[in-house]
Amino acid sequence: MKRAAAQAALESVAPGMRLGLGTGSTAAHFVDLLGARVRDGLDVVGVPTSERTRLQAEGLGIPLSTLDETPELDLTVDGADEFDASLRLIKGGGGALLREKIVAAASKRMFVIADATKEVGTLGAFPLPVEVDRFGARSTRLHIERAARGLGLIGAISQRMSAPDAPYLTDGGHYIFDCAFGAIDAPEALAERLSTIPGVVDHGLFIGLATAIFIAGATGVRILGDVAGGAA
Repeated sequence: MKRAAAQAALESVAPGMRLGLGTGSTAAHFVDLLGARVRDGLDVVGVPTSERTRLQAEGLGIPLSTLDETPELDLTVDGADEFDASLRLIKGGGGALLREKIVAAASKRMFVIADATKEVGTLGAFPLPVEVDRFGARSTRLHIERAARGLGLIGAISQRMSAPDAPYLTDGGHYIFDCAFGAIDAPEALAERLSTIPGVVDHGLFIGLATAIFIAGATGVRILGDVAGGAA
């Protein structure tokens, strides 16, 4: 189903496009399919959202750039850990939320590809990743707890680990806290509060970025949102 969603999104890719390439298991399907199109002659350039995606794309022969070289993109295609009917997302399960958000914000359109299990009525079943600076991380965690509590959100906040004695580090060298708040009834309010905490680099609430979501299920792929929105 993930590959079906990726294939449906690929149909909107045209020659000459500047593409943001997402991170994660579903986005990897899109990169694979794009690589096949490039081998067949499709002329595009990609900006990867992680080192993992960069290595995958390079191995497939996809021409790559950076946001410094190509600061404006036509389309980003990425996955999501959760999404709701308002096209709000939780991302960051793959550890690339900051770069994913930067790339998405640089794009005219953002397509999300997902299977139907990622659709929820209210965000929060998937723990919300929050990327934080390593300096003062314990203090930052307390601020996150207080900000969430002010919205009635109480749940375990755990530091992501690569090994029992090794904290997970993002490509930017930051920590990630996974926040099991449960149902987030006011994601905009939580996003605003988290963004004001000095030690928070960014959070996994993607609001107002996705223009369309390609949802693969047993009966095929349906589209939520506007595929043409923002297209030149």
